[in-house]
Parts: sequence; structure tokens; C-alpha cells
Amino acid sequence: MDIVDALEARDGTTCVVGAGGKKTAMATLAARLDEPVVTATVRIPIFDDWVARVAVTDDPVAAVAAADSGDFPLGVVPEREREDRYRGYDTAVVADLAATDHPVVVKADGARMREFKAPDDSEPQLPRTADTVVPVVSAHAVGRPLDGETVHRVDRVAALTGRDPGETIGPGDVAKVLASPDGGLRGVPVGATAVPLVNKVDDDHLEGTAREIAEALLALAEDVPRVVLAELRADDPLVGVVER
Repeated sequence: MDIVDALEARDGTTCVVGAGGKKTAMATLAARLDEPVVTATVRIPIFDDWVARVAVTDDPVAAVAAADSGDFPLGVVPEREREDRYRGYDTAVVADLAATDHPVVVKADGARMREFKAPDDSEPQLPRTADTVVPVVSAHAVGRPLDGETVHRVDRVAALTGRDPGETIGPGDVAKVLASPDGGLRGVPVGATAVPLVNKVDDDHLEGTAREIAEALLALAEDVPRVVLAELRADDPLVGVVER
């Protein structure tokens, strides 16, 4: 099994949410999929360096249809908001990309470069055609304080875990957030599969931590089939898979 199959991202629309490696997860998938389309339903940092081309267009379906094989991975966005980022499309526009018969990889929320997060009331922005939702977290969040340096939306994570701000984050806290319908599983469409990804598993100790997260998560979320452990910056990013 490789990282693409572990995440059930070979075909269809894969939406990446959470914190601690969304962009790297998307780039990893884009490099391994067959003629993928990369897009977003929220703001996305400039990603021209890991796709073949970015089309700035109001009609992404037409842009995909007109693309040559050398244009893939193809990024599609509606406009450049400022020097360092693009805007994302409405979810209905991204849903239409499912008809192109290309695998679609979607950034569906933001995290401000933190290691761990919980969504707010407006997140994630998932298209109805999502086949797989990948909630991402960094294993490096465990052992750190529940504060703004490590966590995006400290108050939301505190509410879901029962921790007070400043307390140390444990594996069970990460599992609670990822497994919650108000956390990592928020808004997953009916029929879609959620496959959580614990990233930055870059030594044996962190692999043990990630497995603790995975086992606790699977005990809490019966619809999650597996948890993927990865070091997405590595040439071979798949560290392991914890199955139900």
C-alpha cells in the first residue's frame, strides 16, 4: 500500500482539512496521482511550484477540459487575492469538477501554519461530491501546551477535549478532536470516507505517539476505517496504517 491508496485518494475528490501538513499532503498526492486537478474552497497559499501550471479562471471545468497532458498536475483558482495567496471557489463550483474524470485534490480549510486545530462554524468548506476527507494533524502537537503557538482556535480545541488553555496536549486529546463531528469529522458528506492523517511522524517515539492517537481515534469514531501515519517530507512518506 502506498500513501495514495492508504488515503483512498486514487480517484474522485479528496478534501484535505486540519493542520500540520495540509499543503504537503496535497503536494504529495498531486505528485503521485494520474493527471490530478488541485484547487481550494478557501484561500490557498501560492502553489505554483508543485503543480505543472495554475489556471486562474472563472470556469475551472473548461480549463481542465482544454488542458494538455503536460499541464498536469493542474491548479485551478478563481483569482489571486494578493502576492502570497489565491482565493478559493465556492463549493458548488468545485463539485462540478467531479465530472471531469480527473482526481481532484481540494484544500477545504485553513490553520495558519499551526500543528493542530478544530474548525469554526464556517468550516470546513466541503463540496457535496467529496469522496474522501483527510483530517490532518501533526504528531508534534502532542506534549506541547494548548496555546496559540501550536493550536489554531485554542478555545474550540479546549471545548472538545475538556483541557484548559496552557495544559499539555496528549494523544487522547488529539484523538477526541479528530473523531468529533464538531472537529475533524465536521461536515463530512454522506457517503464520503474520512481517513485521518497523523503527519510529521519522523522518529520512533513519534510513531508510538501517532499509534496511540490512531488507536484512541478508532475507538471513538466507528465510521473511520483507518488512520494513516506519515512523514510527508520523506521520499517514501507512508510510515504506517492503523486499521480498524
